[in-house]
Amino acid sequence: MNAGDVRAALLLSTGAYEQAKAAVNYAGKVKASRELIDKARQMQAEALKIESMCYVAMADTVDEAQSSGRIAGKGRPKNVSNENIFTMEEVGIDRLQLHKARKLRDVVRKQPDFVDRVIAARLEAGLDPSRRSLSHAIGTRSAPSEDKGDQLYQTPIEAMRALLALESFSATVKEPAVGKGAIMRPLEEAGYEVMIADLVDRGVITRHGELQQVGDFLLSVAGGSVGVDIVTNPPYAELANSFPAHALREHKPRKMALLLNWNFAAGFDDPNRVFVMDENPPSRVYLFTRRLPMMHRDGWDGPEASSQMNTAWFVWERNEDGSYGDGFPRIIRVDWKAYENATPLLPGAGGNVAPMTFKPQPDEFARETPRKTLDERLDEERDRALDWVRGQASFDIGTFRRGVAVRGAVAGALIADFEADGLIVADGDGVWKAVAQ
Repeated sequence: MNAGDVRAALLLSTGAYEQAKAAVNYAGKVKASRELIDKARQMQAEALKIESMCYVAMADTVDEAQSSGRIAGKGRPKNVSNENIFTMEEVGIDRLQLHKARKLRDVVRKQPDFVDRVIAARLEAGLDPSRRSLSHAIGTRSAPSEDKGDQLYQTPIEAMRALLALESFSATVKEPAVGKGAIMRPLEEAGYEVMIADLVDRGVITRHGELQQVGDFLLSVAGGSVGVDIVTNPPYAELANSFPAHALREHKPRKMALLLNWNFAAGFDDPNRVFVMDENPPSRVYLFTRRLPMMHRDGWDGPEASSQMNTAWFVWERNEDGSYGDGFPRIIRVDWKAYENATPLLPGAGGNVAPMTFKPQPDEFARETPRKTLDERLDEERDRALDWVRGQASFDIGTFRRGVAVRGAVAGALIADFEADGLIVADGDGVWKAVAQ
């Protein structure tokens, strides 16, 4: 097979795979019958088999050409006239694709039925036979979300050392995603009492012999533990938004520290993300300038990889009025290596220490402004808020907060006040309109 054959076969198989995958997605969107979805998945499976064999052939072709001197480096050398010499670009692949193709080829040489077995297992489980699943089976990609199970990723000790050197929590802390205790143990060593729970019963026990609770955190009720600080590394993927939102709504921690992907600071289309980042923002975000050591999924026995994720500790603190944050969170860049031998802050202090401090400059005009009570804020904002309401056809609490520029607690109290006085009426679930005067 020459370079042209490899390129043509790869283009054809890739196109067939993309069309088959689109058919699977479309079948799911239109809620087609299980029979039709299975047929679409079978088409995707066959296309993936063909594409995989093309990649195997491509790896063999490039290796043979390199060994015989028929493949050039970047660009065709000007002094080469042999038309049989070709470049990587002419084959239609880059070096990353070639690396993956070689890994697949090497596996197939040892296990000729490897691709068939992986695809058959996916189909039998009712899952799409995707490129990602095949790459994961080889060990070149992270697992598909449906394969991640309960998502136990052990928190690196480096992350905990930095957090405990920078933040102090109440003497008792909740760890609702305890896993195997990677966060619990450093907390206990620093002198904290830890209340532990997890979706999966792994038999984790505190230093006092208390066994973990078992249950879905999204179904948890705070009860008598409302207000207790929370420190955890929550599940990512589909739970990344709902987990923090439930913690703030139901458990109302005085302080909460979550180890999250730095991308959590972005995003606008999920109501829970908006709730925890815009309506109740964190007070501080400790962004790791140096990536933490890789958090491999529990039970992973494949090759160890370096981390590709930028992470940060997001820290929420509750205000006196029950809301969280005060405007934009403070972004603090930290290098975890600087805290490898740091002493944890004492439990119960509840404060935080900046990585670097500066002597304040004297300011003759400096003064402290006490926080106003909720009633004082209502009196201040009532007339202005009512004028805004009367100019709207209808509104919800989100548009009200943005239009009047007030915190969530103040917005809720104003709406309740207006409704009690008969100035607004409900116009659907969570929507109000002004009463004509």
